[in-house]
Amino acid sequence: MHNEAKIPEFKKVQYAFAKYLRNPENNPRPDNIEARRMKIYSELFYNNVEGFMSNAYPVLRELTEDEKWHRMIRDYFEKHNASTPLFQEMPREFLKYLENEREAEQDDYPFMLELAHYEWVELALSVTDIENDYTHIDTEGDLLNGVPVLSKTAWPLNYNYPVHEISAECLPEQPGEQPTYLVVYRNAEDEVHFLDINPVTAQLLQLITEDSNLTCKQMLTNIARQLNHPNPDVVIQGGLQILHDLKTRGVIIGVNKS
Repeated sequence: MHNEAKIPEFKKVQYAFAKYLRNPENNPRPDNIEARRMKIYSELFYNNVEGFMSNAYPVLRELTEDEKWHRMIRDYFEKHNASTPLFQEMPREFLKYLENEREAEQDDYPFMLELAHYEWVELALSVTDIENDYTHIDTEGDLLNGVPVLSKTAWPLNYNYPVHEISAECLPEQPGEQPTYLVVYRNAEDEVHFLDINPVTAQLLQLITEDSNLTCKQMLTNIARQLNHPNPDVVIQGGLQILHDLKTRGVIIGVNKS
């Protein structure tokens, strides 16, 4: 808490101004500032934040009743201590609030946090300045016998709920029988897409991300062994076809030269 005796007068005005902007219903209007002007400021700040979050989380917004949505945004706006002033980082700050600060309510959707994370990932990939370094990558190398490299703008994800299918017409009440495995990726045209993948592809991508220096053939052989598959070549050839498709999409960008 601030030591009132040591705070310069101008900062006291700033703190009072900010408190009122964050929640005008529960904080007094600063002295000597016209009520009409403060109302304009308050609505402008709140509407900017609310509008930005509505655009960042369109499905969550659509599914959330107006009163609950605005109450949630107001609580975030008033209480969350953001670690960055950058506008494009605000959706991440809101996700932090949802995951770590907001108290769950009885009528929350059970998939709420997973849906919010999925929607944030789409936005995060669209604005990230991360780029691939091709110095040690052979983009036309042998995918089967080489060590495949995952694009830095391809993020394998798994959820308990089918977050990519959730809408007003699809509101799952229970987790799926199997996890939902997705790859959200940004391609060479800077377009963000998602790909619904099966558990074997998810396991293959997990092995690739672990930097094990195994070739694709070695990874798929290990997977076939874990599956107790009677014909490992079927798994290997199927996995190779998947890798070629992922390469076409820009999820896999080549093989390691070294």
